[in-house]
Amino acid sequence: MNKIYSFFVLLIATSLFLESCKKGGGGIDEVGPGPDGGQKELILPQKEMRGAWIATVWALDWPRTADFQDVTYDVTIQKESYKAMLDMLKSKGFNTVFVQVRGMGDAFYNSSYEPWSASISGVRGKDPGYDALQFMIDEAHSRGLEFHAWINPYRISTRASAASVYPALHSSVDPSWVVDHEKIRIYNPALPAVRQRLADIVKDIVTKYNVDGLHMDDYFYPDPASAGVMKADDTDFQQYKGSFTDIKAWRRDNVDKAIQLIFNTIKDNKPQVVFSISPAASKDYNYNTLYADLGKWCKEGWVDILIPQLYQEIGNSANDYKLNLAIWSQYSYNARLVIGHALYKFGVQESPQAFQSTQELVNQFELSKKNAKAVGSVMYSARDVYYNRKGITDQLSQLYSHKAIIPFAGRQVAAPSTTPANVVLSGNELSWATQSGSNIRYAIYYFADLEKEGTLIDVVTSNKVNVAENGYYSVTSLNVDHLESKPSSPIRKQ
Repeated sequence: MNKIYSFFVLLIATSLFLESCKKGGGGIDEVGPGPDGGQKELILPQKEMRGAWIATVWALDWPRTADFQDVTYDVTIQKESYKAMLDMLKSKGFNTVFVQVRGMGDAFYNSSYEPWSASISGVRGKDPGYDALQFMIDEAHSRGLEFHAWINPYRISTRASAASVYPALHSSVDPSWVVDHEKIRIYNPALPAVRQRLADIVKDIVTKYNVDGLHMDDYFYPDPASAGVMKADDTDFQQYKGSFTDIKAWRRDNVDKAIQLIFNTIKDNKPQVVFSISPAASKDYNYNTLYADLGKWCKEGWVDILIPQLYQEIGNSANDYKLNLAIWSQYSYNARLVIGHALYKFGVQESPQAFQSTQELVNQFELSKKNAKAVGSVMYSARDVYYNRKGITDQLSQLYSHKAIIPFAGRQVAAPSTTPANVVLSGNELSWATQSGSNIRYAIYYFADLEKEGTLIDVVTSNKVNVAENGYYSVTSLNVDHLESKPSSPIRKQ
């Protein structure tokens, strides 16, 4: 390890240590009365996003039967299996789903820009007979789960080799916008018309549907290792380079412009929708191969939530989980940092030895919990939660044993809520005054000891709950942005 690299790692580690010291336990951010009659801060548990990716491309996770064994195009079975999947995730402690609604230049909704996905109807361009996206959103929200619409920006289709034919383009697609590499067809990132089309598609989704977030994965410029023989972009460079002399810097600028335009489209049309991106684990790989400058995007404020796919084990020689966590912590800037975990690797014979034990996930969570930036986790993918290989889902349920509120991200749109008033305990019934306003929820916290971190009991929309344990209770209110009021003065049950 050279001296410069060693210094860089030491600098990151020192910074994280200092931040962790400032962070403390669960975060002291609310107040209550102290024993001397003054004010004493209550220690509330840290807010966490707990998400699962639901992949629909090739029907990887859905639409399948409830046991995830068979692809299904029967509408009734699709709906029932989706609801069963959400029920499963909810029961395990999840609070967010990232559902792929545009994976191959297609759509899981009626689009003016894309054909219906073959994954939902069996035939590309065929209407499945219902508004799948609206159904998925409604079912998620009815269970208190956030719904983030996951799209792939550039990919249109793939093939095994040049001997195969790509599917016909949608009638709205100008063939000049498309680049055909050996194994992947993509929208050309160099073209201003493509960037505008992507922004128009995003606008269509966020204005027509009540999604909580718009999410993109790590497919930008394709990786030659998987794309095969690449079509050169020298002609495009000569036409569009402007003042650029470095073709790699120009490629990064092309993606920068797309990300900035998509972010501004969301902000200008539906500012309450958060924009998240899940890059590959290595920051350098994103920068040098996919031409995705995540650090710049976060620094410029174009990304609300950064979800790096830290799919390698702690101590991996090429892509160490711990080192990548430290790097993304530094380069996430003001973006919320949520960690992507490789649930799909646990208990699989081909996986490294570390993934043959659930302790690897425990260790990864411990590192994230100590990190000053990390505020949650996302599992890839939903079907692996169901499979529970090596008891990994049982372990995850223990890690998620206490409920968690999703942290605030993005732009504050809703009016702030206020501290619940008239909190009264009558027998086992805790009640408080209902607040005016839409989508107000109430969080109920339990404290066995006011000197220690409390536990989130539940989040409800009513103004009363039953409580059983002796100890102290406090109530906060939450608006739709997940911004929380100060807690009510703790009330004792004995």
